[in-house]
Amino acid sequence: MEVIDFNKSNSILNQFIAELRDVNVQHDQMRFRRNLERVGEIMALEVSKKLNYVTRDVQTPLGISTINVPEEDIVLATVFRAGLPFHQGFHNYFDHCENAFVSAYRKYLDEVNFDIHIEYLASPKLDGKTLILVDPMLATGSSMYLAYRALLLKGTPARVHLAAVIAAQQGVDYVTKMFPQDTTTLWCAAIDPELNRHAYIVPGLGDAGDLSFGEK
Repeated sequence: MEVIDFNKSNSILNQFIAELRDVNVQHDQMRFRRNLERVGEIMALEVSKKLNYVTRDVQTPLGISTINVPEEDIVLATVFRAGLPFHQGFHNYFDHCENAFVSAYRKYLDEVNFDIHIEYLASPKLDGKTLILVDPMLATGSSMYLAYRALLLKGTPARVHLAAVIAAQQGVDYVTKMFPQDTTTLWCAAIDPELNRHAYIVPGLGDAGDLSFGEK
């Protein structure tokens, strides 16, 4: 599996990540959501470079223009609720794609231990299509993998792109092991070194869902 870490190169993406992490900026929910959206837009542009293209002739008022356009059928999927602004950023660019939604949440067994529960799935057929699965926080990797397993009920995609804003190295290692190696690419805006005892990413940015939409 190819793992792409945007933090290894300089771009305006780093400014948006800095604001997402900054406790002095996070209180502005509208800005937090917009920054997630902007990260999604930048990632969508980069993902588009990995797609297959076909040449088409387009009629202009003055003649014919030959343009290369993507030929893949894309399904853009996200995990409720934190993934919604990130999903919107991708959708701003892949505006002709189909969409899928999965609910995944932590059901705590005690103060530290939890299971991931999937309770909702809405998706078109996936057979032979390109699946882009986006979730802003890749902590243990369990939520993303279980969301993917749920989506497989709708068919097997030909290609999978996973996208996270902040990932923990543990989560990267997990999805690298669990997802198909030859057909999956993982895109991360930043990869952080560890998880704390509650499985939150350190230094991370906190709870993306709460920061986007208010505390549960």
